[in-house]
Amino acid sequence: MKCMVIVKASKDSEKGVMPSAELLAAMGQYNEELIKAGIMKDGGGLKPTSRGKRVRFSGTQRTVLEGPFGPTEEQIAGYWLWEVRSMDEAVEWLKRCPNPMIEDSDIEIRPEFEAADFVL
Repeated sequence: MKCMVIVKASKDSEKGVMPSAELLAAMGQYNEELIKAGIMKDGGGLKPTSRGKRVRFSGTQRTVLEGPFGPTEEQIAGYWLWEVRSMDEAVEWLKRCPNPMIEDSDIEIRPEFEAADFVL
């Protein structure tokens, strides 16, 4: 099962506050464990939404919106793409993750659609 693990933004991440050297080291070690286990396929941190843009689609019209975007808790600060046997395995791996934020944080796991999901 492929899934996206979504690190939700915080007030600090949206301000561009960088993680401490200790947290970067802990996250690096965690990522290495994921890679060695064959779980992690990709991942990265995202700059604040103030550095981003959105394109709104309405029929044939396209409107470019400048960040920042809100509310903060609905934004994404980072992600991983994992391949696991089950959602339970993904949860077990995620429980081992260091808190990626200075404050309380949320991380969401979302399974990708598979070809079989589209069979009529």
